[in-house]
Parts: sequence; structure tokens; C-alpha cells
Amino acid sequence: MFGALNRFISRLDSESPSQSSSRNEQSASGFQVLRNKNRDIAIEPWYDFIVEINGRQIDNPSSSLFATEIRNCSGSSVSLTLWNAKGSRLRSLSVPIPSPSPTLGLTLQWTPLSTTHSTWHILDVLPSSPADAAGLLPYSDYIVGTPEGAVHGEAGLGELVEDYLSRSLRLYVYNHEYGVTRTVSITPSRSWGGTGALGCVLGYGALHRLPAALEEPVQAPGETMFETARFSNEEEGTRSSSPYRAASPAKPVGDFLVPAAMDLPPPSAPPTSKVPGRTPRKPKVARGNSAFEDMFKEGEAKSKEEDFAPSSNTKGAPPPPRAGGPPPSRSPGPEPGQEVSEA
Repeated sequence: MFGALNRFISRLDSESPSQSSSRNEQSASGFQVLRNKNRDIAIEPWYDFIVEINGRQIDNPSSSLFATEIRNCSGSSVSLTLWNAKGSRLRSLSVPIPSPSPTLGLTLQWTPLSTTHSTWHILDVLPSSPADAAGLLPYSDYIVGTPEGAVHGEAGLGELVEDYLSRSLRLYVYNHEYGVTRTVSITPSRSWGGTGALGCVLGYGALHRLPAALEEPVQAPGETMFETARFSNEEEGTRSSSPYRAASPAKPVGDFLVPAAMDLPPPSAPPTSKVPGRTPRKPKVARGNSAFEDMFKEGEAKSKEEDFAPSSNTKGAPPPPRAGGPPPSRSPGPEPGQEVSEA
């Protein structure tokens, strides 16, 4: 199922254009950076490919033409367009070319961009396996190559592992969380007690290619993320236990007082003194109308007669007798296997 999905996504990728031009990653090539001797140039070896120079696409694998273009920019800057295998992203870079030695300090090789698609994602590592002993990490590690030779295709890694059974095999492993590539030595074996010669679950295809690099470094275990956080209203060298400042009592400003700071006497009760010359009136009691009361009583009596409602003086019919006699003095216990619940 996943193999068919990967092939479908690979076909969609081969039919879609790239971000800046209509080049196809499956057939496009560029100068892969194998070594960077110039620390002033932010170019990552192995992952970066030079695909354009001074706004023109590089479609000729001749390294002499590329070196001639660099020498023509002596004393000025050259504009490079780089394609990075992490996330398949393009970026532009302006590099100054010195006059005495018009070189970039890079070791390049004409390589198809699709070679970086041969990566294997570590999805799970079984305990006490060769992969566990080598220190492979699930989800964050990617096998990107080996110094033993070129590995291409989904079955390329399996064939290499079969050739190195019970022997030490070196692998280039990229960690996505920390953005580092390390060399891992692993000894494939069929007798370690589990499934597979490596003891790990691998993912291959379009769903398991190298993701884009993280923008922020991952915190190491035990570190606090907000340990060095400061608030904008906090002075250097002082820390408050709470970002909220306690409200200070209001102070008089000039000749005026803040209403919150004014000490007002409690509200006085309303005056109870009598007004001279007036006598208090007695409250009026509402009296019912006798004609309306008689009419209501007459209507109530008629409704009772129509509904055959018994009066309070007449006794109703006796209740039906209980079947089975009176309840026993002691309730029987639950039957075996019956669930008991409390309400």
C-alpha cells in the first residue's frame, strides 16, 4: 500500500515544476558541493547543489565553463542559486570574488538532483538489535549514504547490508532534530535474536525524504525553555516572581485627590422624622368581590360534578390486593453469577 502511494507521489513530483523554474527534479542536475574550504560562504556540503549562476540555468556539465564564469566576476560578486536536499528548497546567494585568486574554494561534482532521494528514514529501532547498539534514533535519523560506495534505489541498502553480514558497515546518518550528519558503524547480523539484519524499521520514498531544517535548535533534556526569558518592563539584574506588578495605593496629585484614595464616611440612614401637620395613612387591604367569589364557587362545583370527582368526605375504592402475600422478613441474596449494582 505504502509502496504504491510512494510511486504515485513520485510521479506527481516528476510532473510538477520546481519553485523558481520549470525544471524537473527527476531529470535536473547541478554541481553538488562535496567540500567547502571557504568558511565565509554559507554552503552546506553534500546537501547543496548549484543550479544557476548569475541568473542563468546551468545545463552544461563542463567545469571549465563554470570556472570561467567565476573568473569573469573577479573583483565583484557572483550570484548563485542553490538547491538544498533538505525540503527541496531553492535560495539565492551572493558571493564576493577576490581579485588575486578568483575562486570559490568549493569542490564540485556534476550530479543529478534525484541522487539525494535515496534516503532511508529510521521509523523504529528494536531493543538489543544491531541498530540499537549502533545508536540509531527512531523518527529523527535518516541514512543518507555510505563511504563504502554509491547506494541507489530502494533495494540498494538491503544489498549492501547482505554484503556486510557479520562485518562492520559505516553509514552516513543525518539527524533532523539537531541538524548534524554523523558516521555510524553497525554490524549487520542474522543471529541477534530478532527480525532483520539491522533490527530497525526503514521508510523509503517520497513520504520519507529529508525534511526542511528546523528554524530553532532543540532544547537538550533537562533544559528549561523559558529560563532566560525577560519581560520588557524588567530591568537588568532584577527578576520578579510574577510578571504582574502589585497595585500601589493611590496618592494625591497636586490639589486633587484620586477618588479611590478618598476616605468617605459610610452612607447615613434615611431620615425618620415625621412631617408636622400630617398623619400617617393606614394601608388599604384589598377586599374581594362577593359576586365573583360566588360565581367561581358555582363553576367549581359544576366541574366536579361533570368530572365525577369524589368529595373529601366520601371514601374511595379500596386498593387491589397484593399478589403473593406479604414480603418475607428477610430479602433473599443475589443468585450466583448475577451482577450487583448500587444506585
